[in-house]
Amino acid sequence: MALYMQNVEYSSFLRYIKEITLVNITMPFIYILLFFALVTLFAGIRIIPEGFHGLVLTLGKYSRTLLPGLNFVIPYFETVQRVDIREQVMDIPKQEAITLDNVSCMIDGIVRFKVVDPEIAIFKVQNHHNQISAKSQTALRDIIGSVSLDELLSQRTTIAEQIKAIVDMAAENWGVDILAVEMQNIEIPSDMKRAMAQQAEAERDRKARIIKAEGEKEASVKLSEAAGILAKNQGALSLRTLQTLKEISADPAQKIIMTIPNDFFEIGNIFKSKKE
Repeated sequence: MALYMQNVEYSSFLRYIKEITLVNITMPFIYILLFFALVTLFAGIRIIPEGFHGLVLTLGKYSRTLLPGLNFVIPYFETVQRVDIREQVMDIPKQEAITLDNVSCMIDGIVRFKVVDPEIAIFKVQNHHNQISAKSQTALRDIIGSVSLDELLSQRTTIAEQIKAIVDMAAENWGVDILAVEMQNIEIPSDMKRAMAQQAEAERDRKARIIKAEGEKEASVKLSEAAGILAKNQGALSLRTLQTLKEISADPAQKIIMTIPNDFFEIGNIFKSKKE
């Protein structure tokens, strides 16, 4: 009986040892699983900032687009690629173009654009930045070759709008909207600059001569009218002469020339006629 009791106690002790051992083994495993679960949960959190969209790829295939804010994805199976949808500026490299009147000039500019369809801009085009740059350069040379130098310098806004229309038509297939195209610097040869300066100087001289001639013409008309009025009144010309003498006598350094009216020489004739 005593031996039986000892066996029962020994079995209970072994069972207790096994339970403790199982608990000691199981608890770290549970902690490890819990740790990996938390890591996986945090790995699935994606925060998309304002001004960006997130393209989700599930095992390499596009599945959906994430909007700005807090988002969740399936870790290890889904990846997110950010796309900037804000307005962007791209430089058009300086390049040589020949105008319609065979004048070589160096032109550069900028292109303002915005991504409106991130899926097309990323997955349908290899690099939409390079596509926009290449198309802008080609359109710039084509348009410059169809206008003269004078039109290029005086109608820059109109020419820029024509370039924008060409680039925007092509950019529709790239998920991009072209907002504006601007030409910044136009460099022409130095000899052409001198010729243009001479032309501008000659044009200003011509305008000055025309204005002066028109002024003299108007003045002659007014003088003719004044002479007609003075001729109708014999004393008016004498009064005008006296007024002129008064004006020039204000400065003592001026020489005063006395003029005698023609009527003065007719006074003798008047006296003779009275005696007769």
